[in-house]
Amino acid sequence: MPMSPLDSEEQLSLARSVLSIESRTIQAVSESLGEDFLRAADLLFQCKGRVVVTGMGKSGIIGRKIAATLASTGTPSLHLHPAEAAHGDLGMLRGDDVVLALSATGETEEILRLLPFLRLLAVPLVALVTRPESTLARRADLTLVVPLESEGCPLDLAPMASTTGTLALGDALSAVLMKRRAFKPEDFALYHPQGSLGRRLLTTVRDLMISGHHLPTASRETPMRDVLHLMVSTNLGAVMCVETDGGLAGILTDGDLKRLIEARQDFFDLPLEEGMTVGPKTIGADALAETALRKMEENPRQQITVLPVVGDKGEVLGLIRMHDILKAKIR
Repeated sequence: MPMSPLDSEEQLSLARSVLSIESRTIQAVSESLGEDFLRAADLLFQCKGRVVVTGMGKSGIIGRKIAATLASTGTPSLHLHPAEAAHGDLGMLRGDDVVLALSATGETEEILRLLPFLRLLAVPLVALVTRPESTLARRADLTLVVPLESEGCPLDLAPMASTTGTLALGDALSAVLMKRRAFKPEDFALYHPQGSLGRRLLTTVRDLMISGHHLPTASRETPMRDVLHLMVSTNLGAVMCVETDGGLAGILTDGDLKRLIEARQDFFDLPLEEGMTVGPKTIGADALAETALRKMEENPRQQITVLPVVGDKGEVLGLIRMHDILKAKIR
């Protein structure tokens, strides 16, 4: 294949031209929105089944992204390959679904072949096309048009602006549906449990806290010699002083311990209660781990790295460390 050399300025000029055309396409889509868009959004909102997105080639790639966005933001959706549909995958369709068909030309053969079956199943069809006079546009129940001056491709052949405009239109529909469904960050987290937002909104203190026999606890009278041994053996950076009724009396952190060793020669003979912090910050087990982290970081000059976890009556349930929160990638 012969090469066509371009100097730096020609390359940048071409790149800017493509981006400018795509930008104008999105602006044209925005300005074209009206009653048909509202009707399409209402049809998708009222859908009792799934929004089934279909498209061939590059439109299929964009369709998969639109389906994924809808599904992750509260609108049940799936992508149906139009060629596979005619070989059995039409069984995915149900009568309460809505089909969203993407075709830049509106003449994609694989999609047009599906139209009789959609009519037979009485499944509503919304078309996303660039040509309002196309076969798909004329036979759809609703048509949303992506106004297109050109693709931006140097040959005006490869889909560029058309796919960009279609993707943006799909995002616009998704955003409207999210708002109408009152979709909240907590809902988003449920569909993205392994994402950073999911971890922040779903991980509780209970999930990360140390409890049971691993918990470093001692009584008020416990000698510092034993407290030191407990702190070293558990390696959790703190020992909690617990009353006989299970309530929290105070906490001794490794920082407290260092300061006490420096200040008192009789350190080993002191009881725990003389060195501990009385009335420390605490957190509930059902609080979000992110809340615990914010509580630890409230005072930058006196940042704490451990928080006692207490129940409704002040009883000690566990201990949560900043180390474990950050290890869980909650920030």
